[in-house]
Amino acid sequence: MPTADLVLTGARVRTLDPDRPEARAVAVRDGVIAAVGDDSDVRDWCGTGTEVVDLNGASLVPGLVDGHSHPVWGLEMTSGTDLSHVRDLEGLRAALATAPRTDGWVLGWGLDHNVFGGRPVDRALIEDVLDGAPAFLRLYDGHSALASGTALKAAGITGPRAFAQRSTIATDADGRLTGHLVEHAAMDLVHEVAPRLPYAERRARLVELLTGMAATGLTGAHVMDGGDTDLLDAVAAETVLPVRLRFAPWCMPGADRAALEELVALQQRGGRHWRVGGVKFFMDGTVEGGTAWLEHPDCHGQGTEAFWPDPEAYSDAVRFLHRAGVRTATHAIGDAAVRHVLDTVETLGEDARFAHRIEHIESVPDDIVGRFTALGVIASMQPPHTAYTRPDRTDEWSTRLGRDRAGRAWRLRDLRDAGAVLALGSDWPIAHYDARAVLATARAPRGAASDRAGLTGLQALEGCTTHAALAAGEQSVAGRIAVGLRADLTALGVDPVDAPADEVADAPVPLTVTGGHIVHRTAG
Repeated sequence: MPTADLVLTGARVRTLDPDRPEARAVAVRDGVIAAVGDDSDVRDWCGTGTEVVDLNGASLVPGLVDGHSHPVWGLEMTSGTDLSHVRDLEGLRAALATAPRTDGWVLGWGLDHNVFGGRPVDRALIEDVLDGAPAFLRLYDGHSALASGTALKAAGITGPRAFAQRSTIATDADGRLTGHLVEHAAMDLVHEVAPRLPYAERRARLVELLTGMAATGLTGAHVMDGGDTDLLDAVAAETVLPVRLRFAPWCMPGADRAALEELVALQQRGGRHWRVGGVKFFMDGTVEGGTAWLEHPDCHGQGTEAFWPDPEAYSDAVRFLHRAGVRTATHAIGDAAVRHVLDTVETLGEDARFAHRIEHIESVPDDIVGRFTALGVIASMQPPHTAYTRPDRTDEWSTRLGRDRAGRAWRLRDLRDAGAVLALGSDWPIAHYDARAVLATARAPRGAASDRAGLTGLQALEGCTTHAALAAGEQSVAGRIAVGLRADLTALGVDPVDAPADEVADAPVPLTVTGGHIVHRTAG
């Protein structure tokens, strides 16, 4: 009989496998689960080269997966000063006045829209504390930024421009550039001239980041961008990636047939613990930035346009990729955006079930909820985003939508109760990557969603395991603890199903195993 590389004993195993829901021990060989059962069932798998770990009663679950993350692109998005803890304009000005310079620039990220207290985002509010330094500050949503006048000058921005995608260089009523750059094309103009992280630093930060993710129990992440495949190749050649990464490169407005064929060809790329698997679209932007595509305008009269100026061109691109066997994920926050994606999938036929997904889904009416189940469209949602709103709905997100639409905030439980597949994630660096926080806030949503019923403990766990696997088309190889499946495993100090949500958020993580490799363990 062959011997195992790793045997885990003394655990409370939640397999999420209906054929054997509970067990006490697991044996792993060549990165695959070789045996599941009681301690006595794995005894014969132990040999002289087997590492045996006694989990001392910890709960062992399928490896937790972040259903929406940006661990490679996010390295650039988190350059400079972390502004996520700033709560008001005075605090922002103080932070910028003492912020370190990077090649003479002030860089910042994680800035909350609510800091501006309802005022327009404008460089005039912060320029006097910068001493003339160019500044590029990313707002937390990842879809907008604030640039100082010297930064705009460095980028050659002298006025508004037309873009192939919905994107805006904002001006005030007098035509003055406010420095508010809305959506990717506008932000990229300054990003391209701002200081960049050196390659060696990016490489070191990537390993550090993935190691930190594994310490929260993550074994995988669905990466909603193209990342940097050369960087991944280099790092994966030297070390085991602690978190398995699955990339979905972007398809932007204006993509022609050659661009679509290139995206199809990219699906063949991959390496140890990473691969390209899907394509990411944007149907809209964000509520706070005024670019969510809504069926009725927001309180500023914005939100009535799609990210793709020709929405039917988006539908044609999805149909092309579907015929080529490529899975798609579409960013859609507003109700009109979500409806258009569902309408598009409906044209694809029965074989489209569980091959396409929608990201975010922050506010949708009743008649949309049931369509996810009817069409087999996967809902991908990020419960920690609810923390950017307030229970009294005085925040920017709620104010822009108005009371009725804010009352439909993050309908996690409604979608699950309707029978939808629901994958959960963090959207790091928009929110922290901690997998335990994803599980906890799915059960106890915050802010504008705090009066809604959260998921059950089991539903939340499924959102990071079985449903995440289905969202990636990997249900036959991942998401459960069963013989023949990938040995991606997470041990938690509390039972994530039965323990209160706040205990799950702070649960010890004694062990994380990715592909049979122990990528995190606590001392003792």
